[in-house]
Amino acid sequence: MIALSARMRTMLDAHTPSMLIVIADAQGSTPREAGARMLVSASETYGTIGGGQMEFHAIDIARQMLDDGVDEKRLDLSLGPHLGQCCGGRACLAINRLTETDFGHQAADEAQAFRPLTIIFGAGHTGLALAHSLAPLPFRVMLIDDREGLALDIPVNVEFGRIDEPEQAVHTAPAGAAAVILTHSHALDYALADAALRRGDFAYVGMIGSATKRARFRQWFRARGGDEAALARLVCPVGGADIRDKRPEVIAALTSVELLHRYFAANRAETGDPAAITTATKLNYNDFAA
Repeated sequence: MIALSARMRTMLDAHTPSMLIVIADAQGSTPREAGARMLVSASETYGTIGGGQMEFHAIDIARQMLDDGVDEKRLDLSLGPHLGQCCGGRACLAINRLTETDFGHQAADEAQAFRPLTIIFGAGHTGLALAHSLAPLPFRVMLIDDREGLALDIPVNVEFGRIDEPEQAVHTAPAGAAAVILTHSHALDYALADAALRRGDFAYVGMIGSATKRARFRQWFRARGGDEAALARLVCPVGGADIRDKRPEVIAALTSVELLHRYFAANRAETGDPAAITTATKLNYNDFAA
């Protein structure tokens, strides 16, 4: 999914008249939070301020502004009385003609946004499905394989690398990264999981497999001096064991949920506030709007 700043850049370079809609303030129950943004031209929209009647109304107003040559406007909307939305909160929308300053602010926000690195080892069916599943989410995604001649359908914002020794990516990954191990080789899976667990600073280490594969890996890992505390950090099988479905797309969807839960819920548990995401770990969906 292409970042909103890239859409802004395209619109500005093409001199396409466009309006930027921003939720300036949100009170009570609203479809999106303050700061959510979307871009509207005469024929296209990018991003979302939450969908439903509020968004439809805002798009109509923005396009009327384009037609009338109006540069800016603010809307104060009560979602229940004004728009019939059951969430019932109140939102203040700022609508203005897109400028270079808007682009600069958006690009700066995106540069500072927290996007944890997820390394997918293995570009087979499940690895590709996971790459597509994670592409629209607030992650930096890297797909790695050691095989040559692969014909791959890779999302534009997913990095791909063919590496003869994939373990190098484990050793050079930043602390707090996630490793999802889905290769064509059990031996390579074991080597990658071993390297990631021994580092001790990966936020998530997951390996495709089964209870039997996990038991065999445990025996292999312990025979090489690995300890139970490190082994406890391994997620195997990825996607959990509750849903016994081996379709790549299902495994990918379940693994995506695991990763989101790890980066969102863990922070909320640490802060003690179910609504809190600290500045250091904030994931901003605005920066990944379509």
